Amino acid sequence: MPIRVKLVYFGQARDAAGMREETFTLPDRSSVDLLLTKTSEAHEKIDRIKGMMKIAVNEELVDRSQVLRDGDVVALLPPVAGGRR
Repeated sequence: MPIRVKLVYFGQARDAAGMREETFTLPDRSSVDLLLTKTSEAHEKIDRIKGMMKIAVNEELVDRSQVLRDGDVVALLPPVAGGRR
């Protein structure tokens, strides 16, 4: 049974995709990595920067092997520099 996930773009990812968010339909038990592949197919410019992005699922940082569930919200986050001084 397919799942639907919402992908939210921030920073460079938003610029590359040309939108703030979109919904993808994927096979059940799909990983974040498969979602990134589908995103790169839909938005060529994403492919160039996806290696630099952090990924969050439902507001928690995850790795690319994370299995997605129906209704998950995935965020592509730009790299963050700096910190406390």
